[in-house]
Amino acid sequence: MVKLFTETLNKTMVEPRRQCFPLPPVDLRKKAVGGVISVTVISASNVGRNTIKSNNSESPQRSMLGSSKVNGSFRNKVLQTFIEVEIGDLMRKTSISAGSDPIWNSTFNMVLHGDSGVVRFHLYECDSTSIKYNYITSCEIKLKYVLDDSTIFWAIGNGSGVIAKHAEDCGKEVGIVVPFEDSNFGELTVSLVLKEWQFSDGSISLGNSVISRSQPSFYGSPNLQLRTGRKLKVAVAEGRNLFVKEKSGKCDPYVKLQYGKTLYRTKALSHTLFPVWNQKFEFDEIAGGEYLMIKCLSSEIFGDENIGSARVNLEGISEDSCRDVWVPLEKVSSGEIRLQIEAVKNEDNEGPKNSATSYGSGWIELVLIEARDLVAADLRGTSDPYVRVQYGNTKKRTKVVHKTLNPHWNQTLEFPDTGKPLVLYVKDHNAVLPTSSIGHCTVEYQGLAPNQTADKWIPLQGVRSGEIHVQVTRKIPELEKKITIETDSSPLTKGHTVSVQMRDLLKKLGGFVEDGDLEGLSLALSEVETVEDAQEEYILQLEREKALLLSKVSELDHEISRTSSSPANILF
Repeated sequence: MVKLFTETLNKTMVEPRRQCFPLPPVDLRKKAVGGVISVTVISASNVGRNTIKSNNSESPQRSMLGSSKVNGSFRNKVLQTFIEVEIGDLMRKTSISAGSDPIWNSTFNMVLHGDSGVVRFHLYECDSTSIKYNYITSCEIKLKYVLDDSTIFWAIGNGSGVIAKHAEDCGKEVGIVVPFEDSNFGELTVSLVLKEWQFSDGSISLGNSVISRSQPSFYGSPNLQLRTGRKLKVAVAEGRNLFVKEKSGKCDPYVKLQYGKTLYRTKALSHTLFPVWNQKFEFDEIAGGEYLMIKCLSSEIFGDENIGSARVNLEGISEDSCRDVWVPLEKVSSGEIRLQIEAVKNEDNEGPKNSATSYGSGWIELVLIEARDLVAADLRGTSDPYVRVQYGNTKKRTKVVHKTLNPHWNQTLEFPDTGKPLVLYVKDHNAVLPTSSIGHCTVEYQGLAPNQTADKWIPLQGVRSGEIHVQVTRKIPELEKKITIETDSSPLTKGHTVSVQMRDLLKKLGGFVEDGDLEGLSLALSEVETVEDAQEEYILQLEREKALLLSKVSELDHEISRTSSSPANILF
């Protein structure tokens, strides 16, 4: 009851006091969307072992720590403690210090998402004879951006009073002594430096200066609208101090990058907490505040282990600059990834103007060439892969290639150009059981210039490995240099061939049904779908040839009208 009553008083009487600060004389009308803060945990006082109660509250949930209650049965030896610093999903811990007045002097760079944040400090006791840490108590400091470009820090002091500090500019150091929540403990001394604020217009505040959009912050605005038609080159250079579980002591790290619907991953390096990848990847720039999602994992036999993640806003990068930054990993106690990011002009595409003007006037030609390193869906360590293509409400599929993880299809599919997403689903064929998914991806084609072909390997999502090799072209009939009608196979011959194939397959299906041959029936159904695809392609070809003939007839009519209206030649 006492704790509940105290919390109620804090919320109703103490917290509103911060609103009593005078209003800023100048409202800069800027919206802060993130920041970078340096947190230094200096020391604590009067953290005595004899003051620890047996009814202490439970530890906060931590994936990085084994939490437990303090049981009050301590041995006569020096108390060893450390502090865990937490902002959102980002956590860091200090070194271990001994005594009732420990000194850590540990500094961390932390990331804020938004115009305010809460820095929490959790005190733990370390027992060298156990793999678990005993949670003791906590305290916290809140901070918020003020509209005159300053920052307010405040915390709950002794006697439920308010400890408040005001930093007029970024870069100013603020020292605060905060009592721990449990009254039986002492105080924690910390130093905070708000290094920068980032704003929704792409500018950042550093000290007394404001840097414009051409030199943006690393964790920039999520609401900026940038022009498209550029490529972003992201190099995953190296990592340091990666987190590893104490039980295994093993770390084979690799990094996954996701930007929009594009997913890449680096190679996995063996037995290192300081990996050097130096791998480069390219992304098409996306307008609208798309974040680059980073996930660092350790390769394991029975499922990869997550050893940290982060997100980076890629907006506001000028073409003449390159960001070289260390990104702290969240949800782990340590670890940073070094990225080098630059924006370059896409020479193949001057802008998005060509991507939307010709919808409906052409078609999409997709060539499914091959795949590599697919996951094994069968117990024998192979797969029977095929590709199901979905374009709007239209679905098509390739043939099945049996018993391989590196299939070759070399099939061409065509769709009317309507601007819909082009999604590929790679599946494992099974004659009896339902088909299983072995990855999917999206083919980006909207930025292609008319009649330009993109040849690319696309990583499959939802699986540990696998890439698919495709060629995609936006065909525009009006811009083609030359369109010829095939003479070696007339449309009537193709139509007759498709009809005969369909008739023969229906007969085979009837025979398999009578015999109860499920495997043969499944293969025959796959052949029926392939013939249906051929029929659709045949119909599309007829429509294109019809459009071409009508165009030629129109040109001929125009020429006849022109020549008939000219004066006749007079013979002398």
